[in-house]
Amino acid sequence: MFQRLLICTDLLDGLQRLAHFVPSLAAAGVQEVTFLHCIPFKETGSIPRVNTEKVTQARSQLEVAIKNAPADVMVHVRVESGRPLDLILKVARETNVDLLMLGFSLRSSFSEKLFGSTAAEIYKRTTIPVLSVRPQLISTYTSEELDLRCRHLFRYFMLPYDGTDAAKYLIQQVKQRVLQSSHPVLEACHLVWIVDDCDRREIPREPFIEQGQKELAAAKTELEACHLKVETEVRLGSPVVEVIKASLEPDISAIAVCHNPRNSLLQLSVPSFTQDLLRHSWHPVLYFPLVR
Repeated sequence: MFQRLLICTDLLDGLQRLAHFVPSLAAAGVQEVTFLHCIPFKETGSIPRVNTEKVTQARSQLEVAIKNAPADVMVHVRVESGRPLDLILKVARETNVDLLMLGFSLRSSFSEKLFGSTAAEIYKRTTIPVLSVRPQLISTYTSEELDLRCRHLFRYFMLPYDGTDAAKYLIQQVKQRVLQSSHPVLEACHLVWIVDDCDRREIPREPFIEQGQKELAAAKTELEACHLKVETEVRLGSPVVEVIKASLEPDISAIAVCHNPRNSLLQLSVPSFTQDLLRHSWHPVLYFPLVR
């Protein structure tokens, strides 16, 4: 489904452990993987200098990925000096990757606004899909657990669906990537439609439920044409809360979402479903920017 992966790690987020699991990533369809670590310039007087000691240490830690790589998988290690945001976007363009992988820590909107977030900025600027994972989780997996996680990285997606252009675009992206893959790894999708019952409770919910069921049936037909197993459900409640609840029982690999970055994604003064899901979901979140 995704063949060229850029793994961005600060060597403290757990993602550096994936250097030992390149064969497992290959089992998930990855054919080329680049590990990127960014190091700030050393401030010596008024002239910024490359911290060669840290560069050497980071490269040594990540180059185990090259030694572990199967013959048919290309592995690159990039240790760059400078601002992480600029370097990640630059390397993504240079390597022509089709997926970025980042650690996205739990934090409040206040702390994000106060201290900023490289991951949040990347979500606003990228045109490439991004898979975010919780460092707090990946760091605790045993080797056996992490091996299985890597192999099943793209096996089963939950897709929040509401019939909007962004939701339809998400379905098309999933279909396109499955059909273009010579060895599809995605096996199933779980579509969930949330009827928000937080406002104006006196309004009957049945018409909204019926609409959701109808639209989900159409989306299910599209995905089943790609030989995917598809389950659907309609839930009532707060969208983020219900999506997280819905993700607890199915054996999903990630929650896939789509949002137009020009519509204030992660602008902290504007409520956003994607923003809140990124902050609160313990499952990996696969984000597709809406690109016209």
